[in-house]
Order: sequence, then structure tokens, then C-alpha cells
Amino acid sequence: MVRPDQVSLGVLVAAVPRDAVDGAVAGCGVGAKRSDGKLPPHVTAYMTMAMCLFGEDDYEEVATKVTGSLSAWGCWDATWSVPTASGITQARKRLGSAVLAEVFEQVAGPAASMLTRQAWLRGWRLVAIDGFEVDVPDTEGNAAEFGYAGSGANRSAFPKARVVTLAECGTHAFLAAQVGAYSVGEKTLAKGIYGRLRPDELLTADRNFYSFEAWELATRSGAALLWRAPTQLELPVVKILSDGTYLSVLINPAIRGARRRAAILAAATQIADPGAGEGSGSGSGGELDPTEAHLVRVVEYDVPDRAGNGTGELIVLLSTICDPATARADELAAAYHQRWEEETANEQLKTHLRGPGKLLRSRLPELVHQEIWAWLLVQHALSALITQAAEAADLDPDRVSFTRVLRIARRTATGTAGFPPEDWNNALPHVLAAITAKINPVRRDRSCPRAVKRARHNNYRVKKPGETALHHPGPPTIHIHALTPRAA
Repeated sequence: MVRPDQVSLGVLVAAVPRDAVDGAVAGCGVGAKRSDGKLPPHVTAYMTMAMCLFGEDDYEEVATKVTGSLSAWGCWDATWSVPTASGITQARKRLGSAVLAEVFEQVAGPAASMLTRQAWLRGWRLVAIDGFEVDVPDTEGNAAEFGYAGSGANRSAFPKARVVTLAECGTHAFLAAQVGAYSVGEKTLAKGIYGRLRPDELLTADRNFYSFEAWELATRSGAALLWRAPTQLELPVVKILSDGTYLSVLINPAIRGARRRAAILAAATQIADPGAGEGSGSGSGGELDPTEAHLVRVVEYDVPDRAGNGTGELIVLLSTICDPATARADELAAAYHQRWEEETANEQLKTHLRGPGKLLRSRLPELVHQEIWAWLLVQHALSALITQAAEAADLDPDRVSFTRVLRIARRTATGTAGFPPEDWNNALPHVLAAITAKINPVRRDRSCPRAVKRARHNNYRVKKPGETALHHPGPPTIHIHALTPRAA
């Protein structure tokens, strides 16, 4: 029987199977040139992931921890010496960056099942898109590939890579990603992700991601959308719905002629309410031309009990879910707040897995890309394990501590970090039980970004005169701004 403290690389290989690695190696044309090499491509791939798991250890220490497993797997001869840092670097160069990117593409599927709590809005899987920056070593190659933030005296100390990810809100598992230079904006990188959406997903996004082009790309996937509207976006009222939300039309800003825009608005009105009058132009045939306009539902609300700098702020959401019977306004507002779960996923990577203020290891641009994909794979593997443990205990995955799972995965004696044992399926229930032996308290419903939540939390922790206990706020109140025919 494998103990819970001997599962570190077993966790990785359970989530990243050997077949996926071998297929990616073959597809990228980087197969082993020698049959007796210490570090064939599949071993190098798992060792690169292990380096992300054991972020505090150098190359040779990580290799020492996994050689026992490699020997049991038939990939290591006990008479061989542990490879040097230089040897590992050369093996990583031979592997290249495309292999782990392809592996991520194959294995990074949804972790939540229909039983996973807080992962769904009715029949839609809640997902979110967001970006973050990664500091990389200050080498000439990395500087040329990724660039710095700022310039002159305000230039960042290290080059920065930019990563935009698609995450499953309920489990924090990353489902897709794009990696680029710091100079490449989040909107640009996000374009490579919209085509990866699935019809059963509801994509939430902040207002910084909105553009007409982005909305069109995302709708092509068939997924439902729930995005916050930028403040300057014009949203004419096309039809007021039964719950006080309203239909509007997004018109391509490239269409500037007043007559053409009026025709599109009339067509949208005819589609939304056939009895309202005759439409023309792009609305002929009962549909808008998606390159010109999109009919959307608008939900406007605020959170009256939201303390901090967000008090009284009007939040305007755009959605492709136009029927109030399919999703109520308060359901959409609550679902949008789940978007901030992506921040938790980013924190798991940057604060817990890599370590606060830590650089990536790689001094060459190609290896930076490789390391980022390995990093994302490790986070996905741990998130999948957390989801399994939460489902087995009938818990919200939020209540399972990522740091606890990470410690269990790292808590391995030298030479025993196991690739998947033959009795992994028998060991897994014990691993899941160990993960949920201690859980986090129930978390408040999300109502605002992390910075505001932290400020509110700190305010509530201050005892008032005469109080003997701390006051903990209840769920936030969502105040829907309902329109009426007169208000319109």
C-alpha cells in the first residue's frame, strides 16, 4: 500500500498519463536518439514537472528524489549516477517547449463533475478568463523574448512573461492558456483561448476583456457568455424583460454611419419583439449578422453592503442568456462573482507553488515556455486531486486547502517520490481521506475583488466597544436595478 506521503509524482502521472507524454513527444519529433540515455524525453518531461513541484530544490536534488521511482519504472539503472544540472539542462533543450504545451492541451480538461459543488449554473460549467505576469531570470535572451514592464528609471527589475488562462471556477483547474511577451496585451492573448470554449460552459470575464471582436470570437464557440460591460459602452434598450433586465444590441464600432446603425437597431428590436414594428437590414431572416451586431441581455445591479472602495458601484453585465426563465438576474449576478475564483487559481501558482517573489528557473526563452507549461500542468494535477477529495467528502473544493495538498505531495523521502504504483487505485482513497482530514472554514460568498474583500475583512475584525466576539458578515445583498416601461 502506498502511503499518502509517497504520492508526489504519482499525483502528476495519474493526471498526466505516460501515453499523453509519449504522443506529444512523437508528434513534436523529439524522440530519443539513444536507447541507453539517462534522460529520454518522457523522463525529462516528468522531471521538469517535478521541478515545479519541488520549487525550492535545485536540479540535482530533484533528480535525486525521483531516481528511485525511475528505477522501479524501468527507466533507471541503479549503477548510474544522478544527472548533473548541466545534463538536465541539455535534456530540457532537447525536449523543447512544444511537448509540454501539447501535453497540457491533451490533459487539461474539466475537473468538476455534476456532483462538484459551486461549479455550475444550472447546466453551464462556470469558467473564467484572466491573466497574470511571471518574473523570469534577467538574461539577454529572456529580455529579448519577453521584455520588461515600464521603461527608464521605472523599468521592472526582471523580464516578465504574460500568461492568460481559462480556469474552471469551481475547482480552480486551468483548462487553457496562452503565453506571450509582456508587451502582448491580455486581450490579444485571450483571442487564442476563445476557440477552446465548449458549448456547456458559461464564460465570465472582467470588463477589460470586452471588445466587439472578442465577443464575436467567443460566441462562435457556442459557449454562453457573462461579461462585465466597460463603462463607456453604449447599450440601447431594445426590450424590457419580465424580470426588469433588458435586451440590448452590441454594434460593431467599425460601422459608423448613423443610418446603418439605426437600421441594425431597428432589426434588433424586430427580432426581440416581433410586434414592435418592421425591421430591415441585417435583421432580415430573423437574425443579426454576427459580424455587425449581437443581441444581448443586460443585468444591472449593485451590492449595497459592499464595504471599501466599491460601495455604490453600478455593475453592468452582458450575457448571451437572453431568457429570464433560463437564468434569473440574481443567478447571473452571483455567477459573475465566481469570476474571482480565477484569482485564487493564480495565487496557487504564484504564491504557493512557485513561492512569493520567486523567479522561474529557466535562463533561456524556450525553457521559460517549457517551465510555464509544466507549472500549469502541476497546478491542474493538484486541482484535479482536490476535486476528487472534495467530491468524496461532499465538500465545496474551496474548503480543501491547496497548501495542505501541496505539502502532502511534497512530503516524500529522497528516492521515494513515486511514479504511479500498481496499486494506485487502492491507495487513492487513503490519499483523499488525508487531504480532507482538515478543511478550511466556510467562505463568504464573493461580492467584490480580493483587495476590497481583504479591506472589508480587516474592518470587521476590529472589535467595537462592549463587544465580546468578532462580527462576521453574512452573504452579500445583490440589488438588481430593474427597469420598467416607464423607466425605459
